[in-house]
Amino acid sequence: MSNLPTINTDTIWAILQDKISDEVVNQLVWSCLGYIYDETKQAWDISKVVDDWGEKYPEPPDFIANRPPTVKLTRSIPQENKQLLKEKLGFKGYKLGEFGPRETRRATAANWLLSYLETH
Repeated sequence: MSNLPTINTDTIWAILQDKISDEVVNQLVWSCLGYIYDETKQAWDISKVVDDWGEKYPEPPDFIANRPPTVKLTRSIPQENKQLLKEKLGFKGYKLGEFGPRETRRATAANWLLSYLETH
């Protein structure tokens, strides 16, 4: 997970505009949640994973492909940060017919990362 882009508004926009792969989006969120891949053990170290993420997901989940971890991610965004994409970036959402579950999950990850950026 080295060589990840810096989490900033340019990166958030790149996620929303599908300019960053789903794999990298996942890795950014995993990194912020505290998942660390131990190369020597060839296993995930969850000792620094926040809250109960490590219990529920001992291996980091694919937020783009799977709804349940994305729901948990959404619920972990503080209420005051739920509209950050709109408030901070002016993101108006996707046009009807131009988005599906994948885009919605990427937007959730982007909003979570923006919230993380605000609080850390």
